[in-house]
Amino acid sequence: MSLNKNNYVLIMAGGIGSRFWPVSKKSFPKQFIDIMGTGESLIKQTYNRFSHMVPKENIFVVTNTDYVPLVQSHIPEMHISRILHEPLAKNTAPCIALANRHIQTLNPDAVCLVAPSDHLISNEMAFIETSLQAMDFAANNDALVTLGIKPTRPDTGYGYIQFNPELDPRGLHRVKTFTEKPSEEIAKSFLESGEFLWNAGIFVWSIKAINNSIEKHLPEIYQIFADVHPDSPEYNNQLEQAYALTPSISIDYGVLEKEKDVFVMPANFGWNDLGTWKSLWDVSERNDKNNALIGKNIHTYNTSESMVFNNSNKLIVVNGVDNIVIVESDEVLLVMNKDKEQELRTIVNEIKDRYKGKFN
Repeated sequence: MSLNKNNYVLIMAGGIGSRFWPVSKKSFPKQFIDIMGTGESLIKQTYNRFSHMVPKENIFVVTNTDYVPLVQSHIPEMHISRILHEPLAKNTAPCIALANRHIQTLNPDAVCLVAPSDHLISNEMAFIETSLQAMDFAANNDALVTLGIKPTRPDTGYGYIQFNPELDPRGLHRVKTFTEKPSEEIAKSFLESGEFLWNAGIFVWSIKAINNSIEKHLPEIYQIFADVHPDSPEYNNQLEQAYALTPSISIDYGVLEKEKDVFVMPANFGWNDLGTWKSLWDVSERNDKNNALIGKNIHTYNTSESMVFNNSNKLIVVNGVDNIVIVESDEVLLVMNKDKEQELRTIVNEIKDRYKGKFN
């Protein structure tokens, strides 16, 4: 299959993945971990997936400056010029504005798919087919596209996209509203209506269209990054200055929720954002007691519906418990109820403050 030279991919890899603590830490975040026990990190799996969809030289990674060596070690075939670094974490809008500057310089006719580095896609052929359809639409229409996942349960950890049930004449659904992490009652009503999809955080647009939208809705960010010139010998200084000045804001809140021409493509390709230990349990192979055991030296007795992850050489023996998560890392042992995962981020922040960042 010949690959379209105008198609580009931006992999966002700057997050910390705090809900996968204590394995995912600031010094070594989730995207660089073989969280599924497959032999490959999540970012390597993501890169491999996209290498079948666009020319490899058209794949960019944006990450924190501290993580550039990690990206190089996990994707050694990627040229350093395609690994863009952020001096500070300022959410997704500045990240995308930075990448736009680089891609626009190379190809003003580029169409770009933007995706996180740490999601699981179980049906890669369906994902590639859906993505290429969205890219073809974006190449021929001055519009922004997001991929929406058909929900299977009233999950309160995801954002939702409400769409117009009638197909637009151009073949996609027009977006009505975006809703961030609703209550369980509201999430149930979303599913019952049949007009809502999970927001996967995967976007497709032409560089011209997204730049126009950023200029319209986030003029400050647009102007700040207009002063960043990838080919300039002063590039690093310009980058430092831009990130010192730019506000921290997501592309969803800053642009998509304000833009009129936003479309969603409903999709079903076995997507999971792997945001929590429970989400890993959901997609992992489980034994006859419904336990997911990842790592070596794990033995369970009279235990069910649980997740045990051993990132050490220790022997782990579990007896007589149900519905829990046990995670063993180098310095920390985590034991929690599987249904209390949404509280982990708060707990991690408290541990960070108490121990002066030692375990983060």
